[in-house]
This record gives sequence, C-alpha cells and structure tokens, in this order.
Amino acid sequence: MKSLFAILISLFSFPIFAQNFTIKGTVIESVSQKPFSTATIFLKQKNNKVIQSMLSDKNGNFLFEPISTESLFIEISMVGYQTLRIPVSFSNQLFDVGIILMKPTVVSLSDIIIEGKKAPVNFKVDRQIFNASQFTNATNGTASDLIKNLPSVSVNGLGEISLRGSTSFLVLINGKPTQGDVVFILGQLPAASIENIEIISSPGATFDADGKAGIINIITKSNIQDGWMIQTLAMTGTPPLNDYNNDRNPTRYNVDINAGYKKNKLEFNVGFNQLRNDISGYREGDVCTITNNIKTSFPSNGERSFKKYNYGIRLGINYQINTSTSISSGFYTGKKYQSRVANLQYQLTRENLITLEQNSLSYWNENDQQKQGKFTLANVDVNKMLSKNAKINFSVLYEGANLYGNTFNNNLQSRKSNDTLQYTINPYSNPLNALRFKTDFSRKMGNANIQIGYQFRYDKQNGNFNYKTNILGSNEFQMDSLFSSGVKATNQIHAGYIQYFGTIKKINYNAGIRMELTNRNLFFSTLNKSTNLQLINLFPSIQLRYKAFDKTTFKIGYNRRIKRTNNYELNPFPEREHAETLEQGDPNLLPELISNCEIGVEKTIKRGNFFATIYYQTTQNPIQRVNKVFNDSILVRAFTNAGKAVQIGIEANLNIKVNPIWSFLLGGNIYQYQINGNIFNNSISIKNSSLVYSINSTQNFSLPKLWSAQLSINYLSNRATAQGNDSRFLTPHLTIKKTTADKRWSFQIQWLNIDAGMQQSNRQRITTSGKDFYTTTNYIYETDQIQFSMSYNLSKRNRKIVLPTSEIGEKEF
Repeated sequence: MKSLFAILISLFSFPIFAQNFTIKGTVIESVSQKPFSTATIFLKQKNNKVIQSMLSDKNGNFLFEPISTESLFIEISMVGYQTLRIPVSFSNQLFDVGIILMKPTVVSLSDIIIEGKKAPVNFKVDRQIFNASQFTNATNGTASDLIKNLPSVSVNGLGEISLRGSTSFLVLINGKPTQGDVVFILGQLPAASIENIEIISSPGATFDADGKAGIINIITKSNIQDGWMIQTLAMTGTPPLNDYNNDRNPTRYNVDINAGYKKNKLEFNVGFNQLRNDISGYREGDVCTITNNIKTSFPSNGERSFKKYNYGIRLGINYQINTSTSISSGFYTGKKYQSRVANLQYQLTRENLITLEQNSLSYWNENDQQKQGKFTLANVDVNKMLSKNAKINFSVLYEGANLYGNTFNNNLQSRKSNDTLQYTINPYSNPLNALRFKTDFSRKMGNANIQIGYQFRYDKQNGNFNYKTNILGSNEFQMDSLFSSGVKATNQIHAGYIQYFGTIKKINYNAGIRMELTNRNLFFSTLNKSTNLQLINLFPSIQLRYKAFDKTTFKIGYNRRIKRTNNYELNPFPEREHAETLEQGDPNLLPELISNCEIGVEKTIKRGNFFATIYYQTTQNPIQRVNKVFNDSILVRAFTNAGKAVQIGIEANLNIKVNPIWSFLLGGNIYQYQINGNIFNNSISIKNSSLVYSINSTQNFSLPKLWSAQLSINYLSNRATAQGNDSRFLTPHLTIKKTTADKRWSFQIQWLNIDAGMQQSNRQRITTSGKDFYTTTNYIYETDQIQFSMSYNLSKRNRKIVLPTSEIGEKEF
C-alpha cells in the first residue's frame, strides 16, 4: 500500500508542484516587415544538442515549454537568410524574445551558378502561366513578340493580335487593368522586363468585364533583395535585304534601361525606353464597283511602309508604412509616332455595261497617314490590412493625352509629275482626360474568401476632325463640311461586384457577379446634335476545378463579358484612309455582349505537361468593319453591328523536354466560326462561316559553352470575315544566343520572318465583296530581317518594375 502511494505521488506531483517555463517570439522578414511562416527554430543546449525544434506558424509565432532551463539558446534559420542565435535567460517563468528580424544573406552573385530552368508552363487555379524566358526569339522585341508564341494567340498581317480568334481581350500589367489598344500597350512593354505571361480564359467578377476572349496578365520580373538593380538592353538591325523599291529605308534600334533601388520599406524605380522599328513593304490590290450600270476597276500596286518610334520615361515608388499598410505611386510621360506611307500606281478603267464603252486613266497616289500622341499618367495605390483575415485597397489613376495627326493624300498625273489632280489633307486633334477609381474589400472565412468592390471609370475628350481640299494652283485649302466634324465624347461606368471562392476537399470553386451601369454621351458640334446610350449589364461567372488524380485536374467554367466601343468606331464622319478608302464609324454602335462556356483538363506528364480546353462562345451585336460603295472609285470602311456570331473550338498545348539538349512547346487553337445577321439598317444580309486554326511551335536547343538556339513558327490559317476572307499568315524566326559564365551578359543574333526567297512568309491577302463591289489586297511585309542585340543585368533577377500604364489614350491612338 505504501509503495502504491509512492507511485501515485511520483505520477501527479510534477504538474502540481513543478514550475512551467515558456519561450516565445515572432519571426519577421526584415525587408517586407511581414511575418515569416515556416522558419526553422531550434531550442539547443550549450553543447549544440537539440532539445526541441519547430516551424513558425503563418503569423511568424513560435513557442517552447522546456523542462530544463540550464544553458539554453534558440537558433532561427531560413534558406537565403542569416542564421540567428539568441541565448535564453529566465528572470521569471517566461522568456519573450519579441520580434526577430531575419535579414537576407548577402552573397556575391558572380560566385553563384544556378543550374536548371523554371518550368515553361505551370497551372494555377484560374490560369495557365508561361515562363517568358523560354521565348528567346522575342528578347529584342516587346510583349507583342512574346505572346504570339502562346497556344491560343495569333497575329495577322495587319499586326492585329487575337486570343481564341478575337482581337478583344483585356491586358493586365502585374494584375492592374489597362483599357488601351492591346497592340499599343504590348508594343510599349519591353520583352526583357517580363517574367511570366498568364492566360485567364474564364475570369471572375473581380476583374474588369472588358475583353470577349478573356485576360492576358503580364508579370514583370521581381526580386526581394535590398540594393540596386540595373537592367539594360540594346538592339540594332541591318539594312533591309529586300527594300521593295521603297522610297524610304527602314531604321531599327532599341534602347531600354531600367534601374531600381530597394532598402527596407522603400523601393523606387525608373525606366527609359526608345524604340525605332520601321518596316518596309509592298501592296498590290484590285477594286471593282458597279454603280448606275458603270463598272469601274482600279488595280494598284506600290509601296506600303511604316516609320514607327516611341519613347518614354516611367517612375515608380513603393513604401511599406508598417506591417499592415503600404502605398505606391507612379508617373509616366512619353510619345508615340507612326507614319504609314502608301505610294501606289493606279490604273482606273470605266466600262458602260450597256454600251460597252470604256475609258481609262492612270495616276500616281501619294498617301501618308501620320498619327502621334503625347501621354501623361499618374497613379496612387493604398493597401491596408484590417486584420489577419481582412484587407482593403484603394487605387486612383489619372490620364491626360494629346492625340493629333494628319493624312496627306495627293493624286498626281504620274510618279515623276508635279501636275496635281487632287490634293486633300485630314488634320485632327483629339485630346482627352480620364480618371479611374477602385476600392476592394476582401475577408477570409475558414476555407473560403469573399471579395466585394466598387469601380468608377470616366473619360472625356474633345475631338476636331477636318477634311480640306487644295485649291489647285495655290497653297490654299478649302474646308469640306461633309467630312469635317467636332465630336465631344463622355463615358462613365459604375461597377459593383461580389466574388466568393474557396476549397472543399478536391474541389476548388469560384463564383461571383458584377453589375455595371454605363452612360455614353456623344455631341457633334457640326450638327449641333447629341446621342446618349445608357446600359445596365450583369456579368455572372463561375468556375469549378476537380483534382481527380495526383497529376490530373478537370475544370469547367462560365462567364459573361463585354467588348466596348471606342470613340473612333463611333465617329460618323468619314476619314480619308487613302485614295480608294474612307473610314467611318456609327454613333449608334452597340457594344458586343459575349457568353463563354469551357471545359478542360490539365495533366502533368513525366517530362512536361499538357492541357486542352473545349470552349463555346456566343456574341450578340458583333462589331464588324465592312465595306460599302461611296462612289465609283471610293469604298467606305464602316463599323457596324452584324447580328450574332457563334464560335466553338479547342485549344491545346504540349510541353516536352525530350533530352538535355532539346525541348519544345507545341500549341494550337482550332475553331468553327459562324456569323449571321443584317448590316446597314437591315439592307444587306450576311452569312459566313469557316474552320480556322493556328499553330505555334517553339523548339529550344541548349548547346555547349552556354550557347543556345531557338526556332519558332507561328501559323494562322485562312479565316472567314463578314464579307469575305483573310488568307493564311506565316512567320518563322531563328535566334542564336551566347550567355557569359556569370549570366550577366548575353549576345543575340536573330533572323526574323524567315523567307529565303520562297515568297511565303509575312504576307496576307484580304478579300471582301458585296452585290456592287469586289476588293482584294495583298499585303507583303518585310522578310529576312537581321537583328543584333546585347543585354546586361546587374543582378541575376530583377525586382518587379511597378510602373503606370495608359488606360484610354493608347486605345484612341
């Protein structure tokens, strides 16, 4: 009995009479001032023997309850950070270490050689992510050159970029929306500054509803280390191998410099870029019209070249006020210029279809369309953590743009003659001011999150578009009121949204709804007339993902989106594009409303990955640029709504590393497109359909001594339009690259638009027809371009370049 009593005393006496000792602390990252989860903390004795160990939790906290208190210390370690050792000294039962700041390890980057590469393609909940570094053929270029290598992206002969067959998609820069013309936006962003490209084909309600085909999100390069970053790129091109007998030769060069500095809570960066990228080319075409029993044909051929340059300065500042609040701001100013020359020889023939009488006229047309813009932007963003589960952010962006230009159209007796038949000019100015405000609140609730937000967009512009005809024999011009106008446009959009997303076992769900109130007002000073359009639209979205197996995920989604009109498409007064063409908008044009459904699979395989998505899309009020006869020798290209369009297709991508030397990415998109409806106040019925496909292939070769090569091919098949079809378009490229041992310098030679005399690359024929006209034009752009470039990076990885981008002005350009 006594022994049993002794055993019970020994069992229960410790928790009653022994003292409880506690060691606790919080691990914080010194640069971002954010909690450091999963830091390794050891509790050790003086002889380095480990007593206990643990990982810090998501808030950076840790806690030990040691039995012995003699000669203890804690050791905190994390890869890439300095290891800390802190002696433990108890003055009572609690030893509170407090805040522990983990500082990055300072290492000379020249001593580090990192083997291996990031995966070319990765998958996240709502997007596919493509590593930009795999497309070396685009290093000297811009974001446009990068994204055309993606499986569902294609580029035609006019430089128009399409996602899933549509030129309407939203571009984000580091998650921030831009409302400008996608060709201009992507053409401003240097490819060398891009880390990843994300394709979001089924966006949720938190994203802007713009873009019928979805979203392309451009992620710039980033780094968390303190110190300086400098990134430079220089490119030059050789004279053209084929100048197509153009009057002006192309000039090509690119200079891009980005510098940044980060210290503790403060980061600032500055960027400068200047790009000159001229293109020589040739155009041959034929137009035929029938009016009042007179058949008129006017075939033409000659130069079609571009002189293009842009430059700009960007500034950005980020400041982490405390662990819960940060603020960032940016400023941009720059200029873009483009001159498109079309100097053509025309042979005009008129035939009376009743009497069969004919007469002809030969003349030379000099046409130079110039447009330019000066842009100024400023933005401020504030992010605030309200608690560990809730946050709110505010953002404001202002944009001012001075857009102006002129089109010079001169008809001469002959190329070497000074005898003018007709000389017209189209000077215009179109300044605008725009404002955007957004606030967004999100809260975590268990395994789910809810996000609620409001957004306001406003822009106002005052355009003056003049058409003047030269009084022959003088330097005077006479205003033509038929083609001249003053247009004031105001657009306002109020949007509210709610999004709910989370995870249940193997299922990830995302559902939301967005409501927008749109008010569009146009005032035409020439007519003293205004039009107003008010719309209320709902944009629901839902996406489900099911991880069926370890490396296989199925997905299904639905979303509704919109393609908005721009002011150029709304201007009803014709503009002289060149001798045979006027361009005209429609003030009653409606935006396109699009419903998208998709189902797909993502699969990780032994040496790469694969994904495929089937999609179905319907479009109400599809906007088409169609032709109609203005007079016997001039067509009008007019914007109009054209009934309904239906598209069903499949996109797929295969990424394989065949062996240590050879890897490839093969992607494509194939879809059936059909359009039905009536145009020009139901006066003309249209019905057209076609099977369209595009293929993008990138072959990478890792060669000895840090040499590499890449061969890429982009192909777009024939496709139907509202009144005709566009022919196929092919662009192959070859890149040879040498990188230095410290990975800081790289040197490239590129052979772009490879043709080698085969007359197959970088050309496209566009054909349209109606009951009283037929037109076909073959655009032949410069092939076999040779470019040399070199780049230098002060750091192995460059921090994110947080710089403002144009919202509206670029779209009007």
